[in-house]
Order: sequence, then structure tokens, then C-alpha cells
Amino acid sequence: MIPQIDVQRYIDALDAWIVDRPGRVVLLFLLVSGVFVLGLGASGTDSGTDQFTEDVPAEQALREVNDNFERTTFDDDSGTTQLIQSGTNVLSKPELLRMLRAQKRLADNPDLQVAGTTSVARAVARTLDPSADSLDDEIRAVERATPGRIDRAVRTTVAENPRLEAVLSEDYNARSASASATIGTVTHRLPGGGSEGPGTSGSSPLTSIQLQADYIVSSVGGDITVFGSGITSEELGNVINDSLGLVIPAAVALILLFLIVAYRDPFDLLLGLVALGMTMLWTFGFMGLAGIAFSQLLIAIPPLLLAVGIDFGIHAINRYREEHVGDVSVREAMRISTDQLLVAFFIVTGTTVLGFAANLSSGLSSIRELGIVAAVGIVFTALVFGIFLPATKVLTDRWRERLDLPEFGSAALGSEESLLGRVLPVGVYVARTAPRAFLVVVLVSTAIMGQYGAGVDSRFTQDDFLPPEEPPAYLDYVPEPFRPGDYSVTRTTNFLERNFQTGEEDTTTVYVEGPLHHDYALEAMWRAGDDPPGSFVADDGHARETSIVTVIRDYAERDPEFAALVARNDRNDNGVPDDNLRTIYATLLDSPARDRALNYITDDYSSARIQYAVEADASQEAVTDDTRAVADRMRFEATATGGVIVLKAVSDVIGASAFRSLVIALVAAAAFLVAIYGLLEGRPSLGLVNILPIVLTVAALASTMRFLDIPFNVLTGTSLSIAIGLGIDYSAHLLHRFVEEYDEATDVDAALLATVRGTGGALTGSMLTTVSGLGVLWLAISPILGQFGLLIALSVLYSYLASILVLPTALVLWDRYVATGPGRALRSVGDADLEYQT
Repeated sequence: MIPQIDVQRYIDALDAWIVDRPGRVVLLFLLVSGVFVLGLGASGTDSGTDQFTEDVPAEQALREVNDNFERTTFDDDSGTTQLIQSGTNVLSKPELLRMLRAQKRLADNPDLQVAGTTSVARAVARTLDPSADSLDDEIRAVERATPGRIDRAVRTTVAENPRLEAVLSEDYNARSASASATIGTVTHRLPGGGSEGPGTSGSSPLTSIQLQADYIVSSVGGDITVFGSGITSEELGNVINDSLGLVIPAAVALILLFLIVAYRDPFDLLLGLVALGMTMLWTFGFMGLAGIAFSQLLIAIPPLLLAVGIDFGIHAINRYREEHVGDVSVREAMRISTDQLLVAFFIVTGTTVLGFAANLSSGLSSIRELGIVAAVGIVFTALVFGIFLPATKVLTDRWRERLDLPEFGSAALGSEESLLGRVLPVGVYVARTAPRAFLVVVLVSTAIMGQYGAGVDSRFTQDDFLPPEEPPAYLDYVPEPFRPGDYSVTRTTNFLERNFQTGEEDTTTVYVEGPLHHDYALEAMWRAGDDPPGSFVADDGHARETSIVTVIRDYAERDPEFAALVARNDRNDNGVPDDNLRTIYATLLDSPARDRALNYITDDYSSARIQYAVEADASQEAVTDDTRAVADRMRFEATATGGVIVLKAVSDVIGASAFRSLVIALVAAAAFLVAIYGLLEGRPSLGLVNILPIVLTVAALASTMRFLDIPFNVLTGTSLSIAIGLGIDYSAHLLHRFVEEYDEATDVDAALLATVRGTGGALTGSMLTTVSGLGVLWLAISPILGQFGLLIALSVLYSYLASILVLPTALVLWDRYVATGPGRALRSVGDADLEYQT
């Protein structure tokens, strides 16, 4: 039995401050707001997707690979820009000249740090003039050639170098020497490091270089598109900003509309908006003071604070209006209201914070930051709406009474005479007639939906953040100030997939660390590729690989002296040295093959990388599993890595985080509710009753995600724990109000009717405002924002329906089989009197 505690003295102390010294309370909150103003904008923003990959071991290994092996003939890191040219025939004389002139203008600009350029146009020009050794010479060679001679040069060039077909569109026709698209490449030196993994970062120096390159190339004419990770990164930020610029005005308009309907009083509306603004100020000020950068994932914070803040605000005002009737004074009405609301807000805040804080268990720091900021923001919301708003309301109403200002809509939502008051008790009517049958239906439905929803996929790709290729039709009706810009990245990537050969194979990487000078090292690394798994490309029973072993073999074929050294130290005559590896390495690194060798082994022989060819159509999961299996064969510490594996690893972490945070949130919330209802009411069983609508909500949301093919990604992966946080908000408000009515009534039916009409009316206003205001995120250009907005709106809607429809039945059955306390005792006396009279 959990002992009860007397919290009334603490509530009375807060009541005294709120109703007797409201001016001091308001002043204190304004002073604290001034402190948080100092933190606004102090932490900056992070719009890159690399924030989601940095905590994954495969990504850390990939960064080490890039740091150790991605060497060029330059000391600085490098980055590349693609020039995608399309037209009727990009191999015609005018189009070849356009590509050459575009590459020359880029190379001549010192700000672009151009290290080199390649293109079919350059190769054709050197066929026309083998002595050409600069872009100027190549341009002159093409200018002087006749169209017929150019056609012959194109056929000769591609025939002699078949690799060029990879940068020509699939419709390349050798007979007519024509193609509709081609890709040129520009390599840049990036001082200070510019290498990027599968994620992109908005702070990359490549971004500014490629934006400038885009401006320069546009002056050449023709259809040449500048494309690269820097352009993609810039567009990611633009998509997010344009999405917010589109949906925020619409969300504000809808929220204002429903708040006007809910409050029906300009003074109360203003108070609610000020409280919402203060909540945002405190939260973002905290982020600045704590050094937490605003990222794509933290876009979830404003909707969450709006959802909870709107709910708290409507509850506070609506509860006060229920009490402020007849001759009841402002002071007395507010004291009664805060007596009840402070406990309800504490329960809601505790469970909501636990729901959001469950994200601290995630393996991704960005999701952990979301958990921290959301939890802190909810605490701020409770303080502002639980203390500041009531104190300000007391000041305002006293001022209105002194000035004899008129009252506007002051009746509580859901009053018995209203249409809403007649509709809301539908769950009570069901609970009257067949509570056990209805509960069985609910439990079976929850189990079925939970089983179906367990199959939700988890994915992490850059496409989650990019807009669709064709803009939605509704954008045609958006006024110019809010209309998003034009986006090219998705269109460009789709164009590349449609027009260029993707090849029959891709690559994956194993990063090996250890004493690679030991005699067995090379043989052990080579044998790991024997009998390769299914997704690997095989050559005579061995994986097709590129490694320090292949570099040794290739150089041995060109240098007889080195070949003899290898043969003397190769025990089984398979071309892989088994002895004197230090001598082998030193000789290789002192040869013309040094640069290539350093792409696969470090100069201290402590780490190496092996690249394996994999089938292009192999799934992300298959490549990941097979690469890890090969890495496990190594006799050294080995890590499977590469772009595909990093993205799969992030997907796995997201899926695991979603499940883990869901379990933690449910268990923690249930434990908290059992404890708090035991301590405050002496009825711990009510905590379990409170959880039932939440479990139903989570099951319904997960099944909806699977039905709509919405995967767990970095933003939607938090939706289940958020659903718990928001869902408990609705059921906890109803349950706490029920307990108050239950202890005063002799009929559970009457207690439920008072609850769903009083608190249910406020819940309805909150639900409509939140669903409409946040559901508008579905219109966002960014797919990930649209999915998140839809899920948040659905979680609020499902929570509301589960609380209004299911909770009454659970409470009726609780009253029959579990209940103890004053309300139960009163009804027992009433039943006994009735039997005696009969």
C-alpha cells in the first residue's frame, strides 16, 4: 500500500502567491524572461544531415578511412562538382565548346580552387589535337574542326576509352556520334578539410564554391546544371526554411481562429498568446545558453510546445470560468481552479517529461538533444501556464472589474446546454450499456493494431529531406511572399538515374586496424575475401576487391625487381607476401606506386582499407550484413563501413531508438502514474487505468504509419514517444477531474458526465486547435516535415478520441471491481439505503 501525502500545503502556498501577490509573480516571470533573452540565437543552427550519422561507429570508421586514405597529389582535401549537360546532341560542336568554355571559366577563377577538370569534350579535343595540353588548346582544336571530323573524333575517343560511356547518357549512338546528356567533373582543393561522408553539412566550404560555380556556368549558355554535395546541402536548408515560411503563417492563422473560438474573449486570447510566446522564449533561450544548435530535428519543438501550451491554456481559462459564476469572486474562483489545476498540471508534466526524456536512451546525439529540449520545454510550459497565466488572469480581471469593462464569451466550453455538451458524453453512454464488451473490443483492436504496427520500417536517406521533383499543385495558389523557391536537386538526381548507366556493381569498405607488418597480415586480409557472400561480386571464388594486396600485385607486374622481392617472400606462390612485410611496404612506398598504395594502407602500417565490389541491385541490408560477415573473418580489428552501411546503421539506430524509447516511456509513465495516484489519492490502480488510452493511441499511430508507408526516420522515429507524452496529457486531465467529481458524487455516471462536459470541453478546444494548427505541417515542401506534422496531428486526435470514448468505460469497470475511497463509500451507503427502503 502506497502511503498518501498531503500536498495541499504546497498548493496553498502557490495559491497565495497567485491570488494574493499576482503582480510579484508576473514581475518575477518577466525578469526570468530577460535572462533567457540573452540566450536567443547564441547557439546557431545545424542544417546538415551529418549530425545524424556522427555517432554511428560505421560513420566514425568512414571518417578515419577518409582521413587516412583519401589522398590526392595535393596536400589539401578535395571535393568535386558535376556539370550535367543536356540537349539534342551534347557531342555536337557547339555543345562541346560550351562544356569546354564552362570548365575554362571555372578553372580560371582562383576562388574556386580548381585542381583539375575532366569531360568527354576534353577527351575529344585531345583526339583532335594530341598536342593540346590546356583548355585553351582544346577549345581551339574544336573550333577549327569540321562537324564531320568531330563526329569521327567522338567515335574514336569513346571506342578507345570505353569508360567514357559511363559519363554519356544511355542513348549514346556511336554511328551518329550523338547523346542527349553528359557529365563533366571539376575537382577543387578544399583547404581546412572538406571531405564529407554520406551526410551533408551546411558549413562545408564546397557549398560556397559550388554556388559560385553555378552562377559562372549559367553565363555560358546552354543547358548545363551544376550539381554536387554543396548544392544539395544548400537546398536542404532552403527546403526547411521555405517549408516553415509556408506552413507557419497557415498554422498561426488556424491556431488563432480556434483560439478565438475557444477563448471567445480578446483579453483571454491575448493572455494565452503571451504565455505561448513566453514558453517559446524560455525554451529557445535555454537552448542558446546550453549551446544546443537548432537543427532539422528540433523543428519538432515548437509544435510540441504549442500542443501542450494550447492545452494548458484552454484548461486553465476554462476551469476558471466554471468557478467564476454568480457571486464567486475572482480571487476565490482562481484559488479553487489552481487547487485542481496545479495537481493536474503536475501529473501531466511529469508523465509528458518522462515520455520525451525516453529519447535520452537513443544512440544518436541529435535525438538525445530533442529529448532534453522537449523535457525542459514542457517544464517551462507548466510553470508559465500553471503560475504566470493564472496570476496575470487575476490582475486582468481585477482591472476589468475596476474599469467596469464588458465581458465577452465567458461561459465554459462543453456546458450541458451546448451542442458540444450533448455530444461529448457518448463514451459515458457506451460505458452505461456494455462496458465489458466494449473493453474487450478495445483490447482486441489494440492488440491487432499493435501487431500490424510492429512492422513499421526504418529508413534514413537524404531523400527524406528533399522536396518532390514536381511541386504540389496547391503551391499554385500560394501568394507570392510565401511561395517556396524552385528546387533542382531531386529533379537532377532523377535525371541522372534515368539517363545514365548506374553500373553493374557498387563498392563497400572494410576498415582494418592492427599490426599489419606481421607476416600473416596480408594473407589474412586476402583470405577474408574467399568464398564471398551473396551480395559481393566474385572472381573465381574470391571477392572482387581493391586493396594493398592488389596494389602489390599490380606493381609487381610492372616492375621485375619488385616482383622478385615479392616472389622471395611468398611461401605459397599466390602473389601475396608472407614474410618481410616491412621491407615489402617500404619498397612499395618508395616507388612510383606510393600514392596509390597510401590509398589502402597508412605509412605506419597500422591500418588499411579494403574495397569490395557488390552488386548494384543488392539491398542495403544485404550489403551491410555481408560486409560485416567479411569483416568478422579478419584476424585484426575490422569495421564494416561505407556510405550504404552508414545509412543502414543510422536506420537501425533509429528503429532501435524508437522501440526502446517507447518501452521506456510506457514503463516510466505507468510507474509514475501508479506512484502519484497512490501518493495523492490512495488509488494506485488509477495509474494503470490512465495508461490504457495511451497504449491504444500508440498502437493506432504505429499501424497508421505502416498503412501510409511512413517509416521511422530521424524525425518520425520520435513520434511514438511523443504520442505518449501528448496522449497522457489528455487522459490525465480527464482522470484527475474524474477523481475530484468521484469523491463528491454518489453516482459514477454523474462524475463521468461532469468530467467529460467540463474538462472534455476544454480538451475538444485544445484538440481542434492543435490538430488544425500542427496538421498544416503536412503541407510542408520537405517530406520529413510533412510526415511529422501528420503524425503529431494524428497522435493528438487519437489521444483525444481514446480519452473521450475509452476512458469512461475503463473507469466504470474500475469503479465496479477495484475502487476504494470516499466516493465508493458514499455509493455503498446509498445502495444500502435503497435496499432498506425496498
